[in-house]
Amino acid sequence: MATLLYHLGRVAFRWRWFVTVLWVAVLGAVGFAATKAPAAPDDGFTMPGIESQRAFDLLEQRFPGTAADGASARIVFVAPNGEKVTATENRAAIEKLVTEAADGSQVASTVDPFAAKAVSADATTAYSTVTFKVKADDLTDTAKTHLERAIDTAQKAGLTVEVGGDALATQPAAGGSAEAIGIAIAALVLLITFGSLAAAGLPLLTAILGVGISMSAILALGSAFGLSETTGTLATMLGLACGIDYALFVVSRYREERAKGHAPREAAGLAAGTAGSAVVFAGLTVVIALAGLSVVGIPMLTKMGLAAAGAVLLSVLISLTLVPALLGFWPNKVLSRGVRKGTRRGRKSDENNGGSRWARLVVRRPIPVLLLGVVGLGAMALPALNLQLGMPGDEAKSTSTTERRAYDDLAKGFGPGFNGPLTIVVDAKGATDAKSAVATVSKEIAATDGVVSVSPARFNSAGDTAVFSATPSTSPTDEKTKQLVQTIRDERPGIESKASGADFEVTGTTALNIDVAQKVQDALIPYLALVVGLAIVLLLLVFRSLLVPLKAALGFLLSVLAALGAVVAVFQQGHGASLLGVDQTGPIMSLMPIFLVGIVFGLAMDYEVFLVSRMREAYVHGDGPGQAIVSGFRHSARVVVAAALIMMAVFSGFIGAGASMIKMIGFGLAIAVLFDAFVVRMAIVPAVLSLLGNKAWYLPSWLNRVLPRMDVEGEALSRKVPAPVTDPPTVHLTPVP
Repeated sequence: MATLLYHLGRVAFRWRWFVTVLWVAVLGAVGFAATKAPAAPDDGFTMPGIESQRAFDLLEQRFPGTAADGASARIVFVAPNGEKVTATENRAAIEKLVTEAADGSQVASTVDPFAAKAVSADATTAYSTVTFKVKADDLTDTAKTHLERAIDTAQKAGLTVEVGGDALATQPAAGGSAEAIGIAIAALVLLITFGSLAAAGLPLLTAILGVGISMSAILALGSAFGLSETTGTLATMLGLACGIDYALFVVSRYREERAKGHAPREAAGLAAGTAGSAVVFAGLTVVIALAGLSVVGIPMLTKMGLAAAGAVLLSVLISLTLVPALLGFWPNKVLSRGVRKGTRRGRKSDENNGGSRWARLVVRRPIPVLLLGVVGLGAMALPALNLQLGMPGDEAKSTSTTERRAYDDLAKGFGPGFNGPLTIVVDAKGATDAKSAVATVSKEIAATDGVVSVSPARFNSAGDTAVFSATPSTSPTDEKTKQLVQTIRDERPGIESKASGADFEVTGTTALNIDVAQKVQDALIPYLALVVGLAIVLLLLVFRSLLVPLKAALGFLLSVLAALGAVVAVFQQGHGASLLGVDQTGPIMSLMPIFLVGIVFGLAMDYEVFLVSRMREAYVHGDGPGQAIVSGFRHSARVVVAAALIMMAVFSGFIGAGASMIKMIGFGLAIAVLFDAFVVRMAIVPAVLSLLGNKAWYLPSWLNRVLPRMDVEGEALSRKVPAPVTDPPTVHLTPVP
């Protein structure tokens, strides 16, 4: 492996014009294909195998048009203090709004709250639903303005008017200026790490080119493979993250080899053969984690995972070819200013730096460091025991939004369960008397504890299927609502036996969120077993050790559980929530644990491979176990810290977003990188390796013979490439062939 990549790096450096033009041509070709490709389809959220999805599918089949996804606006009216919405003036203002709203060119229907009995028992609150013919993204500014003017007229009449639904909902930015600051911090970290604008800019340039190619490819293949723009969200995030990381490690190793006295082309080959080998295996661990998302059983998540895996593979290829090629254009520019000007010599490999000093401290005191790290992360993980999954809705938005105020007004006027009714779909095809069977089901469900009311059943044109709503007494995210859904389903055999031939299923947004959360929770353990198991096998090949891969996997589990515990503590339990601008606590987004495991696992294994591979390299070349740890930290700690800080800066940018879910993702990823890079990889890993000594690198002789030799540490290169004859000289800016 190392020898092959060594030659690849030398070739890319020598034929730098050809390699660079080739990658630019690829970007141009894929970009052109993206502009000519048909529009990507809508990324509909489906969840095969759950009851809610089966019920939705039945509704589409038996009630054509029922599942139409046109935009809607639920307009909530609240009368002034001491008044009722049924008062003459208030009623007239509401009816005027409904009439004006119905005149919109894209409006499909409106509902008069007085005709539909959509008035609260105390007559202080009412609501009207405006349904549109098109989706929210397709609404024209004219249609929105027309509705807003009608609302404004009602407000001037003295009514409090708030609007829920997606028709007029504002989409919060995904980070805004905070995200830009995060990227700026990442650039600053690169500049401080390398002391060169060229060295800092090169990883950013190659990462951006990789993201451009991968996103263009997703758009070009969108129609053929059912990919949408949202499919590329994860690909963009990880393509940028891994692209910067991988180029960072190659450039850093190039500078190190130049400091040893190697010529530019030779240094590029050695960087590709050593750091490049680590990049290959680190990239494969990320691909395993992302491709493993397919086991969850959510088509959208599977597409996102595979698209992101493709983006990571592209980042690996760019790091092995384009990065050495660009080094050929600026062989000396990527070196620090002091080296370029000849005011100081290159760094020697035996230089005592912060990484080596920290490693010596850990090697001298491994037990206290290990106990402190494990106990600290264990304490952070404790809140994860109370994890409650769900899909936060309008109740999680800021009180400054009209959607949140509409939610609160409806809950106050009609009860907390009104915002999350359960939809009951009754299939009466096999019933002798369909109407009687549906009435029996409705009566039994209405008598269930926790159900406040049921709506009249509505039949399809064939008269063999009916649908009605059951309003819970608790809010959509309340644990009691989840228990109610389970109770209704548990009582189904008895209810269906009374309905003589009819059967029913529970669906609706609330039930769907509950089912999704349960399915994701059930898939989490198999997903963990798959990615961790495959990664252990891969790391076994890389490090040729039984204990190092096992230690790497256990360390990851500890860091990801601690990160999940921190997310629960802030976003579910509310500790420090105000500091992050979180207005309302609630359940953790259902997909958050899967995202956290998949993304952080890939990044964690990156740091593991880059850090421990240098320890393995030192051990293979003759260092003792303790000295190998110090050598590995001397060469890698600074770069690993820089890579972790870059990732934290990028992810932290999402904390500045307006949406609670985006804040949650940004915080979770940033805190997970903090725990894994600085606690697990920089403290627990060297402490464990110090305690294990030579046993850390033990591999049974029979297994050593069976396993293919990957040579990530570049042992073959040390025999193939002669060492510089003299000490590292001052760099002279001479032309490069």
